[in-house]
Amino acid sequence: MKRFLLLIILVLLLGSIVGAYFALAEGIPAISELRKYRYIEGTKVYADDDTLIGEFKIDKGIYVTYEKFPPHLINAVVAVEDSRFWTHKGIDYIGIARALITDILHASIKQGGSTITQQLAKIMFLSPEKTLKRKIKEAHLAIKLEKELSKKEILELYLNKVYFGHGAYGIEMASRLYFGKSVSQINLPEAALLAGLIKAPNAYSPFNNLIKAKERQEVVLARMEAEGYITSAQRENYKRHPIVLSSLRFEKEANNYFLEYIRQQLEQKYGEDIVYKKGLKVYTTLNKNAQISAQRALQEGLREIDKRKGWRGPIGYKELKSEPKDIFTKPSISITKGEISTGIVLSVNPKEAIISTRGITGRLSLEDSLWASNVLDVKTGKNRTIKNFKLTDILKRGDVIYVKVKSVEKNNITLSLEQDPEIEGALVAIDPETGYIKAMIGGFSFSKSDYNRALMAKRQPGSAFKPFVYAVALQNGYTPESIIVDEPVTYKWGNKEWSPENYDHKYLGPTTLREALAYSRNVVTVKLVDSVGIDNVRNFALKAGIQTDIPRELSIALGSISVTPLELTSAYSAFANNGIKYKPIAIRYITDSKGTLLEENLPQGEQILSPEVVTQLTSMLKDVILYGTGMRANIGRSAAGKTGTTNDYRDAWFIGYTHGLVAGVWVGYDDMRRSLGQTEVGGRAAAPIWASFMKSSLSDISTYDLD
Repeated sequence: MKRFLLLIILVLLLGSIVGAYFALAEGIPAISELRKYRYIEGTKVYADDDTLIGEFKIDKGIYVTYEKFPPHLINAVVAVEDSRFWTHKGIDYIGIARALITDILHASIKQGGSTITQQLAKIMFLSPEKTLKRKIKEAHLAIKLEKELSKKEILELYLNKVYFGHGAYGIEMASRLYFGKSVSQINLPEAALLAGLIKAPNAYSPFNNLIKAKERQEVVLARMEAEGYITSAQRENYKRHPIVLSSLRFEKEANNYFLEYIRQQLEQKYGEDIVYKKGLKVYTTLNKNAQISAQRALQEGLREIDKRKGWRGPIGYKELKSEPKDIFTKPSISITKGEISTGIVLSVNPKEAIISTRGITGRLSLEDSLWASNVLDVKTGKNRTIKNFKLTDILKRGDVIYVKVKSVEKNNITLSLEQDPEIEGALVAIDPETGYIKAMIGGFSFSKSDYNRALMAKRQPGSAFKPFVYAVALQNGYTPESIIVDEPVTYKWGNKEWSPENYDHKYLGPTTLREALAYSRNVVTVKLVDSVGIDNVRNFALKAGIQTDIPRELSIALGSISVTPLELTSAYSAFANNGIKYKPIAIRYITDSKGTLLEENLPQGEQILSPEVVTQLTSMLKDVILYGTGMRANIGRSAAGKTGTTNDYRDAWFIGYTHGLVAGVWVGYDDMRRSLGQTEVGGRAAAPIWASFMKSSLSDISTYDLD
């Protein structure tokens, strides 16, 4: 056995020598270049209040100098990553020996034994592969780094380059992501948590598993005590500090669709080299609070619609060997009500399930899962309702599901059953008095799909197009009280004929235009187009901003064209602004790195509708919400809008406005052939999302009632 072990050691040593030879033969990068390292300034993007919301750059992260690092952060990182950092010359020979022994015992490369300097060498120059050849090159680079850079310079580069999880490169970006503040402001427990992430960012992320994050933080605190940076009493005190996480991760996710829209515009106009290397500053129209409200409203609305479609079952299964533990919650862990994440079923009975989610265990009751009694067979697309529903009908131990934190009271955490939707949607909000885009969400989740449906999804608007028909009718002498008979009618041209029908297949007889728009009567609207002329309707829609080809057919009365949510929402803005139409604007102005103005986009309005007609039309659209098809869009204050539903219920819309804000919501499947279901009309699927957004965002945007 000893001979065998000796043989392995000799082989490894020989391999090391050979590896060193090839590493040195291939050449080592010039370390002196690191001293000249300058952070390449990319493009900074700002919201309407001039606060930073994103950057486009080659260098990841936010570079900060060593002086910005608080001493307790330096101590935490050194204690847990490289306790002899201040004394070694790039290689910790004691650590290397310990790692080599472990590697020999496991007959593979298990231990790193890398110093901070070696880690920096790997980050800056080498691949992450675990081979002896790479380790030799890493050691050689580390020695060169130590000769040419000071310890402070090494730490500065290291902490600005190391990865902390969730897309956060560098300590400043990590500090903002996890705690919502600059690294210079973090306290010692927060510094310990960040230092603990370096070893395995995903495993120890507090967003993924709060208990593992807390346990890792305590390891760092123990190392800090062992190295004499803190006392035993301080360690015990810091262990009890709560982890209070920032909501910035949600905010960052919310901005992504809009930022991608901005990036595409910039690259097209200025080119990649200027966008990523020249330090542009882009001041946009986005309202941060409205954007967050838009994402929240759309996500919650799509989840509710998807639940009505039925429970599709657990998203996975994990074999559990140990028995479930009691409900376990540490007071030092912060949990936010409303958080949604995956969870594992630890145990389940007919009325309750114990769920482990993000390292916390909570209770899922039957009452908070009742919607799942409607089960959707994903293969056949058919639904079945479970009678005398019990949790054991749908869940078993080991199932992986989505849950939302419903309440947190002392050690009792209650959860509700969730499901990520297959249904998609988009929401756009515009200031009609300027054309400024205030919010843009292009789908349920940017991380799951970066396809921006607000900009790119061309869908039929259905009855949401009708206000353009009624606007032309009012311009041509009709009034809200004008009467048109709602009755069966057939139009013939050549060998073809068309008989439009109402949604409910009923006819009301003599009907005022006000009632026809409020109740979305198809036949009356088709007759209006026939009366005022197809070309007049087409021309007005084009003036309003509908950019797609509009066919010369009576069916345009029912929205048989294709528009994007941004296009249609922008077209409605004239109704909310006394008939003055502004083109949508996302960028207010751009400066270069020296502050020189490169571009400025000033609102330029065009009167496309008389104020008198707008007053009449708005009065009619208010009735859509008060007693018509859009009653679910009632926000408790004066507002106007219109629902839209297309053939076979493939698309659901609601576009509405107050003075100062117009917003549009589209809901549907990406597969244009797929139906939302007969009950998912615009008033039920899209209007509640619009109402939720407007209620939460109007307080942040200067608006006033339509009265």
